Amino acid sequence: MEKHGIITKVSGPLIVAKGMASVQVYDVVRVSEKRLIGEVLELRGDLASIQVYEETAGIGPGEPVYFTNEPLSVELGPGLLEGIFDGIERPLDKIFDQAGAQIPLGIDLPRLNREKIWKFEATKKAGDKVSGGTVVGTVRENETVLHKIMVPPTLNGTLKSIQSLEGNVDAVIAVLVDDKGIEHNLTMKQNWPVRRKRPYTRKLPPTQPMVTGQRVIDTLFPIAIGGIAAIPGPFGSGKTVVQHQLAKWADADIIVYIGCGERGNEMTDVLLEFPELQDPRTGSSLMKRTVLIANTSNMPVAAREASIYTGITIAEYFRDMGYKVAIMADSTSRWAEALREMSSRLEEIPGEEGYPAYLGSRISEFYERAGMVETLGKEIGAITAIGAVSPPGGDTSEPVSQATLRIVKVFWGLSASLAYRRHFPAIDWLKSYSLYYDDMLKFFDKTVNPGWSKQVHYVNALLQEEAQLNEIVRLVGVDALSADDRLKLLTAQLVREDYLHQNAFDSVDTYASPKKQYLLLSAIVEFNRLAQKALQENKAYKDIENLPVRERIGRFKYVEESKVEQEISGIMTEMQDQFDHLERA
Repeated sequence: MEKHGIITKVSGPLIVAKGMASVQVYDVVRVSEKRLIGEVLELRGDLASIQVYEETAGIGPGEPVYFTNEPLSVELGPGLLEGIFDGIERPLDKIFDQAGAQIPLGIDLPRLNREKIWKFEATKKAGDKVSGGTVVGTVRENETVLHKIMVPPTLNGTLKSIQSLEGNVDAVIAVLVDDKGIEHNLTMKQNWPVRRKRPYTRKLPPTQPMVTGQRVIDTLFPIAIGGIAAIPGPFGSGKTVVQHQLAKWADADIIVYIGCGERGNEMTDVLLEFPELQDPRTGSSLMKRTVLIANTSNMPVAAREASIYTGITIAEYFRDMGYKVAIMADSTSRWAEALREMSSRLEEIPGEEGYPAYLGSRISEFYERAGMVETLGKEIGAITAIGAVSPPGGDTSEPVSQATLRIVKVFWGLSASLAYRRHFPAIDWLKSYSLYYDDMLKFFDKTVNPGWSKQVHYVNALLQEEAQLNEIVRLVGVDALSADDRLKLLTAQLVREDYLHQNAFDSVDTYASPKKQYLLLSAIVEFNRLAQKALQENKAYKDIENLPVRERIGRFKYVEESKVEQEISGIMTEMQDQFDHLERA
C-alpha cells in the first residue's frame, strides 16, 4: 500500500497535511484521490505545508496525500524543442489533443513524447571511459538543432556497451559501469531537479556581445553573451514586444521563452508568430530552436513560481551541450507576486510591500544560473538571461525592481512617455545603462570598424546635451539658442528618429546588422560635421535644416542589408554636394 499523509487544512493552493515525517522539503506529492501535483514547501514535525500546482476546489480535510519521495524534476531529452509546456513541464499541446482547452485536474502525461522515434548515432564505443557531461552520441532533432546525448552529471565510469539505434527516449542506448561496479542503463533522456543548478567546470567572463539587431541596444546598452539584463517598464511601454524581438533576432542557438503570469493573448501571439517567422540563422521556422513555457495569469498561481525554475533548468541542459541559450522571463514581477501569495499563506513574516524577506535571494538565485561556462564535457556554453519587470505604475523603486537591479548588469528602462509618442523600442537612453559597455565597444571596434566607440561616445554625449538644451527651450523658447545649439538639437533629432527608433513590424527595419548600424550612424555624424563647418563659414542654419539629404538618411534604415554600402556611398556623395552648394547667410 502507498505511503500517505492526511490533509488537515486547505487554504487555496496551500494544503497542510499530517503524518508527513518521512518526506523532505521540495518533494513532490500527489494530493487527494484526484492526485493533484503538489510540492512540499515546509516541514514542522510531521506537519507539511504543500504548494499545489492545480485548482484545489472540492478538496477537504481527511483526504490522503500520497508520497513520491522525489523532488520536482523535468525530463530533458529530444522533443523539448518546438514544445509548449506549462510551468511544471506538462505538454500543453498533448493535453489539448486529449482533453480539450481546459487542463483536467490530476492529468499526468509523459513530459517528453514517448511515441516519436529518434535516430541515435553513437560517438563513443564500448570500453571508453566517460564522466558526467560527456557526449556519447547525437540525435538530429530537426534540421536546425543537433541534440547531443550526454552522460548525466552525477555518473562516471566505463561504457560496457553502446549502440546506434532507432527508438523512443526510453530506449537503452548504452550501459555504463561505475567505479563501484554498478551498472547503469543510459537512455536518450535524463531527469533533473529544477531547483538545483546543473554543475559545470568553471564560469568564464563574458567577452562577446549578444548581437540583437536592435540599434538602441547594440549601440548604447549592449549585452554580453552570458550576460543578465532586466527590462522594467510600466503597462503598455512595450516590454513584451522587446522580448519578442530579442527572441527572434538575438545571437543565440536556442531560445527558452517563459510566459510567467502574463496575459493569455500575449502567449497566443508568440504561438502564432514564431512558427511563421523565418529564422535568419537557418532559413527555417524560428520555432525549430525554441522551447515555450506558458503559465498565463489564469493558470494556478503556484505553478507560476515553478515555471522560472523549469525554464532555467531546460536552458542549462542545452548550455551543457555547448550551445548559446537566451532565456526570456516575462515577467519576473508576476513570479514575485506568486512568491508573495504563497508566503502569506504560509504565514511568514512579510518584508517590504508584503513580499517575503527572501525575495532578493530568490531573484539572485535565478539570474546567477546564467553565464558563460566551461561545461563538464569541456564545451563552452552560455545562458543569457533577460527578465521583464512590471512595476506597478512604472515605479522602479518597488522591491522587485530594486532586488533585480542589484544583480543584473544591463538595465533597459522603458519609458511610458516615449511609448505614448510612438517611439519604439521605448528604451529611455537617459536612465538605462550597461555594465558590459566598455568591453563590448572594444569588441565592435575590432570586428566592425575602429571608429565604432568614437561614434557611440559622441552620440551618448549628444543625447545628454539635448536633455539639457530642452530644459532651456522649455523656459525661454528655441529662438534663444545659438545656431550651434540648434544644430545639436537637430542632430539629436536625427539620432532619435532615424537611428534609435526601429519598426519591429517592418520586414527590413526589424533587424539591423552591426555593419548597417555603423554606416547609418556614420552618416548622421558626418552630417553634423559638415553642418558645423558650414556654420563656421557663415552659412544659414535654416538652409542646413532644410537640406533634402536628411530625408534620404531617414530612409536608409529601410534599405536591405545587401545594398547598404552602395546606398551609404550615394548618401555621402549627395550630402557633400548639397553642403558645397549652400549659400552664405
